This record gives sequence, C-alpha cells and structure tokens, in this order.
Amino acid sequence: MSDLSSNGQLKHLGVTPPIALNYPTPREIEVTDLLVQELTAQGTFESEEESRRREVVLGKLDKLVKEFVYRTSKKRQLPEADAREAGGKIFTFGSYRLGVHNAGADIDTLCVVPRHVTREDFFIDMHDSLFSLKNEVTELTSVTDAYVPVIKMKFQDIPIDLVFAKLNVTKVPDDIELRENSLLKNLDETCIRSLNGSRVTDEILRLVPSIPAFRTSLRCIKLWAKRRAIYSNVMGFFGGVAWAMLVARICQLYPNAIAGAIVSRFFRIMYQWNWPQPVLLKPIEDGPLQVRVWNPKIYHGDRYHLMPIITPAYPSMCATHNVTQSTKKIIEEEFKRAAEIADKVMIGTGKWSDLFAKHEFFCRYRYYLQIIASSDSAERQLKWSGMVESRIRHLISKLEGVDNLCLAHPFVNGFDKVHRCATEQEANDVSHGIYNLKSTSEGNGTGSSKNGNENENGSDTSAGRVVYTTTFYVGLDVEPRAAGSTSAPRQLNISWPTSEFTKLVKSWDKYDDRYMGIVVNAQLPPEVIEEGGQRSTKIKRKAEAIEEGGKRHPKRKTKTATKTKSIVPTRRSSNGSSESVKSTIDNKMMTKSDIAGNVEVNGSNLESIENVKSTRSSSPPDLASSSLIQDYNVILCY
Repeated sequence: MSDLSSNGQLKHLGVTPPIALNYPTPREIEVTDLLVQELTAQGTFESEEESRRREVVLGKLDKLVKEFVYRTSKKRQLPEADAREAGGKIFTFGSYRLGVHNAGADIDTLCVVPRHVTREDFFIDMHDSLFSLKNEVTELTSVTDAYVPVIKMKFQDIPIDLVFAKLNVTKVPDDIELRENSLLKNLDETCIRSLNGSRVTDEILRLVPSIPAFRTSLRCIKLWAKRRAIYSNVMGFFGGVAWAMLVARICQLYPNAIAGAIVSRFFRIMYQWNWPQPVLLKPIEDGPLQVRVWNPKIYHGDRYHLMPIITPAYPSMCATHNVTQSTKKIIEEEFKRAAEIADKVMIGTGKWSDLFAKHEFFCRYRYYLQIIASSDSAERQLKWSGMVESRIRHLISKLEGVDNLCLAHPFVNGFDKVHRCATEQEANDVSHGIYNLKSTSEGNGTGSSKNGNENENGSDTSAGRVVYTTTFYVGLDVEPRAAGSTSAPRQLNISWPTSEFTKLVKSWDKYDDRYMGIVVNAQLPPEVIEEGGQRSTKIKRKAEAIEEGGKRHPKRKTKTATKTKSIVPTRRSSNGSSESVKSTIDNKMMTKSDIAGNVEVNGSNLESIENVKSTRSSSPPDLASSSLIQDYNVILCY
C-alpha cells in the first residue's frame, strides 16, 4: 500500500479508496484465531493427503489433454514436430483455484487447446480416452447441450468438471496465460463463456490485497451461506463467484485487516449496501469484441438487476441476474442476522458457531409448494430435473405478483429419490408425491441415483417399473389477516403462476410426456422436516391427534378420474373425523376442457389466523395431518 501512482497519489485496489488502513488489533487477532479454530472444527479444510491426490489427478489430466491434442493434430495431418508442439493445457478455476475448496469438493477445470482442435473432437476423442481409464475414471458423463458444455466425472474418486475452449493460436504452451483480452478474438460465444470462469477467478486473486486473509474470510462466508441455504445462483441467491467478489470488495476496503475483522465488516457493509448500486472490483473496461458488457445505461434489462455484482474480467457480466424480490429480501435478512452475531463475537458476547447454525427453512413457514419432476431413467432425470430447477426462479417471480403473498422462498436443493414400483398406480402415486412404498435410494441435491438393476442408460432391467423423482420446495409467506377483519377463509389464487410454470418447463424441446412428468402440490411431507430442524412441542401435540400407539394412520388413498388423475389424500380434522383434500392434477398439457380441473384446496380450521401474529412462524404446519394453508382457499392449476 506504500506504492505511489504516476500522479503522486497512494495506489489502491478497487473503484474507491480504502475505508481504513488500520492494522489488526489484539482483539481482532484473537477472534481470527477463534474463527480458524471453528472452521477447522466444521471440517472446511481438506487433509494433506487429499490435497496431494488432487495434484496428482490434475497432473494426469493435463497429460491426457496433451496426448489428446497430439492425436487430433496428427488426424489433421500436421507434421510430427508441429503436432508435438501443439501443446494443450489444463487450468483450474472456481473454489479450487481460489484456495477455498472443502474436503470432497469438485475441481472446476478448463481444457485449452489450439484452433485446429474442435469441440466435437473433445466430446468424442477426449471422452473416449477418459472412458478407457475404467480403473480410475467413474461416473463419466458428457453434457453437450449445457450453457457451458462440460464433461463430468470422478477421477480417482475426485469429482471433476472439465470444460473446453480453443484459442485462435497454433499452439498452447505451458506458460500461456489467459489474461490478455486479445485471446478472445475470433472465438465463438461458447468458448468465451468457458474461458470466463478461469479469467474471472484469476482476476479476483489479482485484485485482493491479502490472499491469506481473503481465503480465510471466504471460507467463512461460503460455510455460512450454505448453512443458511442462500448459496445457489440457479435458485436466485448468490453463487460461489458472487460470494468471492463480495469478500474481495471488503478486502479492498480494509487492505490491512485480517479475517476476523473482514468477516465482521462484511456483514455490516453488505446489510447496509445501497442496492441496486453495483459491487465492482475494478472499473468496467472495454475490449476488442462486439459483445455485450454490463451497462444499465445502454441495456434496458440490466436496469432490473436487483443486487448486481459485476465480474472483473472482460467482458464484464452480472453474476447475480437471477436474484428476485423474494430472494433479495431473504439475503438481506440473513445479512442482518449475521451482522448482529458478528458484532457479538467482536465484543466477546457471542461465538462463531452461532453464525453457522443450520437454516430453518422447513420450520420457517406455514405454507409450502412441492414441485416434483419425474422420469423413467437416471440419465433422463439428470437433464429433466436440472431444466426444471433452472426455471423455478421464473415461478418465484410470478408468485411475487399474487395477492396476499408477501414472499416466495425457494429451497436451494432438490431431493432425489428412486422408487421401484410394482404397478402403474404406484408409479403414478410417487410422481405426485404420494409415497406408499419405500424408495430404493434418496439424497439431497439434484443429481440422480442408480440402483443395482439398471443398465448403462439408467433404465430398469428388472420386473416392475422404476420412477426417478426430484422434489423442490418453495416456502410461502402469506400476508396476515388485518385486525378486526372477518374470519371467513381468504383465497390464495396461485393457479396462473403454477400453470405458466408447467407450460414453461413442458415447452423444453426435449420434453416427452411419455417419460417425464411435472407436478406442483401444496404440501410438505414430514420426511423433510429433518432438513430444517425438529418439530416444536405444539406440532408434536397436533401429530398425536392422528397417531395411535406411535403408528401413523394408513397411507393416503387414491382414485382415478376419467381425464385427470385425482389424488384424494385423507387427513384428520380437529374433531378426529376423516376428511378429504381434493387435489386434481393433470400431468399432461392443459387444454380448454381441463380448466375445469383446477385444484381447490380448502384450508383446515385447526387454528384461527387471528391467533397468529405473522404467517412466518418458527413452527411448521401440522405436517402429520395437514400441510395445506390454514384459513385460505388455495387454487392450483396444472
């Protein structure tokens, strides 16, 4: 920080001068040591053995890339000397390149090749080379139609995501760097996107004053964001790159600070940040390409970015364009909570472990939507569930316009299950969230699971039928009843958002209604309650009303209508009698004749809304007897 610029002013990193140049105080050193101890106890650091294994795997992968480029060069009939010098190189980016990866985390890698090697060569020849290493490479999958095409695999049990980019050069030597914007000339958009991850990561590291302080701080923020379920770009929160840029900006503002002080100031500044004022690590620069660079003065769409965080590498983009009004509010609430905890830590009345307390998503709201994507094979489900997940933010945006709905909160992970069904009825039930049979496997996340009776394509080879489901959840914060208003049930009409969402996902060019299904229910199965915490005493008492001798009542029953599948689960009313909840769901594209099949779900009156000061509660709904909205008529349309 002592260097002077050409005009005699003190040099600094970032778009503004630092807020303070103070060096750490004894208290800041103490809380930083406590933070590192807590991060270690939380398992955020990998072992030296795993670190060495990663280095060995990356070395082998780099060698495979050079061999792949050599073979392709010979196919293009290049001379032997030129083929040998063509090179090829592996770059890392993301959390591994930043030095903040956890044990077991994947490595984002970039394969850079000269101009005579094509993407088709990569997904055929390179894929085949990896496939031949069956003793070392497993779970090999090529995703060629992704926004950034990628080969996914486990190399010696280390997850690897490998993307491809070719440069307009005749050879790629080992000492090549990707910083120069001129390297982007004459490249297609897919290659530019592939290069962007590595260029952004390297630029972030160049723009922070202290890499050790940055890394420790970012480890803390990443762990916090994951524990609080706000770490997901696709669901409208912040992804890894966005969190890294935020931390880097605080490091620029306090260049001599250490991790404990940076984390404390991070939450306070981010909570008070004047959004949509963008977060920038350096001024946005022009470049040699005719490509769009983030500029709300020119591009109308950029003006609608609610929490813009702009990437530092050319061409600059908004890393947080998926943020909605709901997710913005949730992120700001988490900033406030974390700032209060960090302040207590700094003065000695709190501890870092409080910061990492698990989210309360499944206990936070009374009302939830359940979105179930289903298909008949693991390979198809991987793509179908990923497409559905990428569209949920559109559902959130539409729900935000519904009367009486204050906020729509998407959960960041999907829940995968594989169900072995003996009959078509069972297959239909599980695709609608009615689990009368035990799933063969399940997991938290959006990947697919396989069982032992599937072939290489992921389809079932045994008797019966296997159904793959991925379930997503959206918490609904409903406006409380005004004081003195009538006690008559109110209506929460979400038919238009849900119908538009199902139409949107079914418009996917690879959608096939013979093998894929999409369902939206107003329910929250009891099994997910462990994701958010234990039931309160109040909820347990309600559950006892429908349990006998510690066992639940018989599972939900179903009946089939002529045109639509009418699932009629039973529940217990407050007086102990059985009543049905009508939920008519059409798993095909909606026609005019189907409009009459809209779903009307009548909320129970187990508890009057007047006794509830806020619809957001620390207690979940009565999951054992009813997971539907109390005091509301909910209209769903499929």
